[in-house]
Amino acid sequence: MTGTARTVTLTLDSGDVDLSFTDDERGKGHPFLLLHGGGGPQTVAGFAGLLAEQWPARVITPVHPGFGGTARPDWLTDVPTLAQVYVRLLEDLGLEDVTVVGNSIGGWIAAETALLGSDRISSVVLVNAAGIHVPGHPVADPFALTPAELSALSFHDVEKFRIDPSTFSDERRAVAAADMAALQVYSGPHTMADPTLRERLAKVTLPVLVAWGESDQVVDTVYGRAYAAAIPGARFELLPRTGHMPQIETPGQLLPLVWDFAEVHATHRPTN
Repeated sequence: MTGTARTVTLTLDSGDVDLSFTDDERGKGHPFLLLHGGGGPQTVAGFAGLLAEQWPARVITPVHPGFGGTARPDWLTDVPTLAQVYVRLLEDLGLEDVTVVGNSIGGWIAAETALLGSDRISSVVLVNAAGIHVPGHPVADPFALTPAELSALSFHDVEKFRIDPSTFSDERRAVAAADMAALQVYSGPHTMADPTLRERLAKVTLPVLVAWGESDQVVDTVYGRAYAAAIPGARFELLPRTGHMPQIETPGQLLPLVWDFAEVHATHRPTN
């Protein structure tokens, strides 16, 4: 991942947490907080680079504590608290006019971040987000599926993006196992959903874009439309020929959507 690797110690009411993140300032413009999904920080690394390279954007890409070989404090066990960590990060960095972009559980964290109502955030983009309960349309259980099965549900072009764990080094295998353990902690007892979130989203006042890969079988399009419908004024965009991770499969579709939405709702207009 291009950018400067940094670690800061953040203090919350619950305690201190060491947070690792990459700060890509090549764009030196509109700030983005880019939140990865259960596959780990590598699932957004390429997209972060493209965003910083192609647009006047500063991209902050944190590693959720417990992922990527990082430590998770015992008190950090749920998504709402993780959202508080990221708002505190924005405060620590002195950032304003931030667009928060999250994929999968990162989208769930982004939704909870929107609910905190920070005046440092100007817009939020949810990309195939998990987190809500939609009857008849559950989130696929990542803990009950093999990596190959999960990969088959995640991509439109499965063969092109298929994951083969047999090719992993011992180190990568260990990190992947730790990532799944952290995901299980954050996902909670209802497996990738909070039964209270859908109703609470009615309190969101920030501009929200819900972008959804139409071929996603982890969280289907009915689920995505329900997400957008739960948020006042949210805009829904269906992305053709892409699955659960458009930032990997079709970044050319997602990039202009994210940038244009951020620019329209920016409180300080970026300049080229």
